[in-house]
Amino acid sequence: MNKEIAGTILALLTALVSGIAIPVNKIFVVGIDPTVFTAVRAIIVGVIFLALSLAMSKGKARPVSWKYIAAIAVVGGSFAFLLFFSGLKLTTSGHGAFLHKTLPLYVAVFAFIFLKEKISKKYLSAMILMFLGTVAIYMTSINPSELWMNPQLGDLMIIGATILWAAENVIARKAMIKGETNFIVSFGRMFFGGLILMGVVLLTGKVSVLLSLTTVQIMNIGISVFMLFLYVLFYYWALRYINVSKAAVLLLLAPVVTLVLGITFLGEPAPMMQLAGSAIILIGAYLVVNLKSEQRAI
Repeated sequence: MNKEIAGTILALLTALVSGIAIPVNKIFVVGIDPTVFTAVRAIIVGVIFLALSLAMSKGKARPVSWKYIAAIAVVGGSFAFLLFFSGLKLTTSGHGAFLHKTLPLYVAVFAFIFLKEKISKKYLSAMILMFLGTVAIYMTSINPSELWMNPQLGDLMIIGATILWAAENVIARKAMIKGETNFIVSFGRMFFGGLILMGVVLLTGKVSVLLSLTTVQIMNIGISVFMLFLYVLFYYWALRYINVSKAAVLLLLAPVVTLVLGITFLGEPAPMMQLAGSAIILIGAYLVVNLKSEQRAI
């Protein structure tokens, strides 16, 4: 199996995990403070990737690009997660998933500028289709409910998180181009990002919330940790083999999965415009699967 196919498969697996994780996390985060929820998850996953990194290096020390790791942790591993889960608590999982999957629009611009990645006409056409599908879903108005109390504010926070993740994606790809492993990048993102979030927990006086987690809440965090581990593992592994812009576009399959699960298990609305947007996104994703990752001449 060549690198292009392997990277594409890994990115598609990431999309599947992401599509399942968002509605599941939506249920979990409603009953847990989002800062505590994200901090605990991130640190646990970070420790797992540290163990994997040590196993892969067989205990041998190697140079680490700390400036990239620090940037990844601050931008994508902490503040983006905090914004996203705070927003997800206020809006529907369907809206959250599709707004998050506008990621390729920001990634493509950042990657074009900073990584010299190409944007072919076919790729651009696929992005336009996916963008139109996302807009169709975003423009579908929903009334506030117990599970989505302030959709407009929640949507805005998720958009902010998505822009931060786009910047982090490009930094991560740059670090890997410079020779950093996907396991070290994943460790830095999650562990140090989790430490920053834990600092926020301390500064905001939420230690009592952390110490009073119930058995059910701890189990829910454990399930979420497993899904987050799979997401980070598959996605950063994919970035070793394919362009960050292509990997990000393939993630647009995830909200289709989320939409179906949200309708089925959370009773979320399913107007025709949302369904049409999902179909358009699927068409765009199909066009992207066969595109090769290329760099522009510098």
